[in-house]
Amino acid sequence: MTTALPKWVILRYARLWRKFEDTSFSHEQASNFLNEPKRTTLSLIIQELKSSGWITIILDPKDARKRLYALKKPEQAINELK
Repeated sequence: MTTALPKWVILRYARLWRKFEDTSFSHEQASNFLNEPKRTTLSLIIQELKSSGWITIILDPKDARKRLYALKKPEQAINELK
């Protein structure tokens, strides 16, 4: 299930979706694409997306210390809204 996102997060979700769609991406790739002013801002965005059910986090198969992120399809997330 998903919950509604704050506007500032949904805007970044939309940008990430347009870039990555169904492909997984790393923290570094998202950071480079979004060009957020601080590293902590991206971590906060990812945390908001995760806690609201809009993103999943998986271990990188090449390096278990790293994480990969996959966005939920917008239609699916909207249909699951509480």
